[in-house]
Amino acid sequence: MPYVLPPYPYDRLNTFKDLAVELHGSAINMSIGAPHDAPPQAVIDALATSGLERGYPPSVGRPEFLQAAADWLQSQCDVAIPTSQIGATVGLKEFVAGLPHWLKLKDPSKDTVLYPAVSYPSYEMGADLAGCRAVPVPVDEHWRIRLDAIDPADADRALLLWVNSPGNPAGGMDDLGAAANWGRAHGVPVVSDECYIEFTWNGPGQTILQHETDGVLAVHSLSKRSNLAGVRAGYYAGDAELVHWLREIRKHVGAMVPGPTQHAAAVALADQEHVTTQKALYRQRMEAMITFLGKLGLEATMPEGSFYLWVRTPDGDGWHWAEKLAREVGLIVSPGDFYGAVSNNYIRVAVVQDEEAIAELNRRLATATA
Repeated sequence: MPYVLPPYPYDRLNTFKDLAVELHGSAINMSIGAPHDAPPQAVIDALATSGLERGYPPSVGRPEFLQAAADWLQSQCDVAIPTSQIGATVGLKEFVAGLPHWLKLKDPSKDTVLYPAVSYPSYEMGADLAGCRAVPVPVDEHWRIRLDAIDPADADRALLLWVNSPGNPAGGMDDLGAAANWGRAHGVPVVSDECYIEFTWNGPGQTILQHETDGVLAVHSLSKRSNLAGVRAGYYAGDAELVHWLREIRKHVGAMVPGPTQHAAAVALADQEHVTTQKALYRQRMEAMITFLGKLGLEATMPEGSFYLWVRTPDGDGWHWAEKLAREVGLIVSPGDFYGAVSNNYIRVAVVQDEEAIAELNRRLATATA
């Protein structure tokens, strides 16, 4: 039988967006983590002046981009990774969704993808598209993956274990050292999605690469840190054998980050100042949204990391609250079941809109309650 694609989760919110526009003139979209603020001007200038438009870019990554990634890992995480153990990605989603297929080609005896039970939907979808078993791993009350809850039979069949720290949607911080050790003990590659590492609120960002590279990969993106979601640039780094396999197979796939993008990404990685500024903005906005949601009877708290508010709904129905917020103030959020069947009583609020958008939400609420 042919594979039947499920509905794309965020397309299911289109009726709420239409409702918000009808009732309020516009929708204030906090359903996805698409950056609102502008990238640094130096990065835009680099994108426009690289002179790399004509030739095919190397799939593995241009030397300047790979070196910039290595330099960032050294300066920000205190880990030394040779550029031979780093590869470029066209953003991260294509890599996340494609990785199970590529690893299954490497080891056809394995058929299982392990991932956090409350997490980014593409971990499960990537497993489905590769014809693999997608097995969710329970998380604890702090939204951290429970390695002790993994069934040994599933570990024996596992192609990989995904961890995501800081996590999407709930902002939990996993014990990456424990995850690396678990993977080595069970012969399972551990892939750590670290695209929110720059937005860690309790202490410095952490990478799994701080616990040696054998059997692990870290994946990073410039979409969030540098407001560059539209240019699609990221990278993976870690285990020498895994990186070599992925670099070679991706040559055949033709997974190439455009040359101008790689040039601009190298400039962005060399500049930490704009990230510090962005982090401060997100913190201010998250605190403002916590106050706003409180006026609606929703109790939100700062996560350990990321720019999402993961909010338990009073009546246990995330879809009801997603519609209610669209109807009452024109705010679009994601129902919790996008991120796992166990979280249908939550909503996720991506605090990516600016201060004016948050002020407009407050104006709409004041008008509604006057």
